[in-house]
Amino acid sequence: MKVISIFNQKGGVGKTTTNINLCTYLAIKGYKVLTIDIDPQGNTTSGLGIDKNILKSSMYDVLTNDESIENVVQECQLIKNLYIAPSTIELAGAEVELIKIENREVILKNKINNIKEKYDFIFIDCPPSLGLITVNALVASASVLIPIQTEFYALEGVGQLVNTIQLVKKSLNRKLEIEGVVLTMYDNRMKLSNEVAEEVKKYFKDNLYNATIPRNIRLAESPSYGLPIALYDNKCKGAECYSSLTDEFLIRQKRSVTSE
Repeated sequence: MKVISIFNQKGGVGKTTTNINLCTYLAIKGYKVLTIDIDPQGNTTSGLGIDKNILKSSMYDVLTNDESIENVVQECQLIKNLYIAPSTIELAGAEVELIKIENREVILKNKINNIKEKYDFIFIDCPPSLGLITVNALVASASVLIPIQTEFYALEGVGQLVNTIQLVKKSLNRKLEIEGVVLTMYDNRMKLSNEVAEEVKKYFKDNLYNATIPRNIRLAESPSYGLPIALYDNKCKGAECYSSLTDEFLIRQKRSVTSE
């Protein structure tokens, strides 16, 4: 069992798309997967076909109202073996409420500890900011998966991103590691994409996944239908790349277990 945060302080990098589709392909392969949506935008929630307007409880209640995460988790009706702890816009107010709670950085970790043995993988979809909600995710996780888009400003925040992870590791979670880095919105016909890819490779070395996620219209369309790409169009280039990423992710997990 492994808890992994999908995080980048920069927005619009394909973080939620990566979360939804990696979780989906792992579930299709037979792994029992839980995705925890702690982004107030709730895009993972809606992207997996859940109507946020009819939820009786969400991750807001887990973090602020002492609700059990087990009572919030629901089975994804689209994909067998996939479960989700949904989010709503209410979560945007949680930052202020968490400030007054004792041991606020470990709330999510303690909640996850009660259920983690039920799953093979738990993925946490983080908001694109470093607040108490994201800190809770990083403290609860064994590793961080970082999506980075192959665009001009992509490299500007990389150093800050790594420093953030190292800071949390030093002060709150000594076991936290970088799971890997995924290049998103990649277009090998563009000189800029290739230049950014080379720079990211130099910086992260073996942490960079070989599988890259392209700009793909079908991939961009699928969330508006509340479907992962495997159900929306499993023959498109985006689907093939997320399937390849999942295979590479599993190979790395096996290597990690073997090396231990």
